[in-house]
Amino acid sequence: MRQDGFRAEEIDTSGPHPARMDTYPVDRDVGDALAAAAPEVRVGLRANRASLGRAVRYVVGSGVRQILGIGTGLPTSPKVHEAAQEPAPDVRVAHVDNDPIVHTHAGVLLGGSGATGLVLGDLRDPWVVVGHRRVIDFDDPVAVLLVAVLYFRTDAERPGEVVAVLCDVLPAGSSRTPRATSPTAAPPRPSAAGPPPA
Repeated sequence: MRQDGFRAEEIDTSGPHPARMDTYPVDRDVGDALAAAAPEVRVGLRANRASLGRAVRYVVGSGVRQILGIGTGLPTSPKVHEAAQEPAPDVRVAHVDNDPIVHTHAGVLLGGSGATGLVLGDLRDPWVVVGHRRVIDFDDPVAVLLVAVLYFRTDAERPGEVVAVLCDVLPAGSSRTPRATSPTAAPPRPSAAGPPPA
């Protein structure tokens, strides 16, 4: 039996996936354990999300009308296309993720707007990502969002080469936004020795 184009055995909820840290019990358990070990991670994630919103508003404000978000995970509020299309309804957004569960859930959350698309693709195979042209036209400027995704790639997966492929296909006027959550985004935590220095 297939669910939204996937065979049941292709959809695995037994192991955690970073794109769904609040969706299934196994994901929530890992997310809760991470937050217990490093409470500042929640602040870092919120800062990361705020940074994404600023990046989207910036590229749209600069005139870019296409956004390619790679490694998007489950869309959370505000969704990239919502932030982009609020000031400029003509912006086209393609969300890309490699998790079939994310693809299925995001398909429901995103609806069927022709200006917003969903691609089952993997950053490790950039030619598949850029080959999907239902929403994105690589003859016009594109903003590529690589937010909270590159640090999931190992050196053996050659993330620099992957990013180079993406950059090589971008026309003039395009932009790329790599972003990783940083523990320095969080305020210092008090230690057993007392509060942090002022």
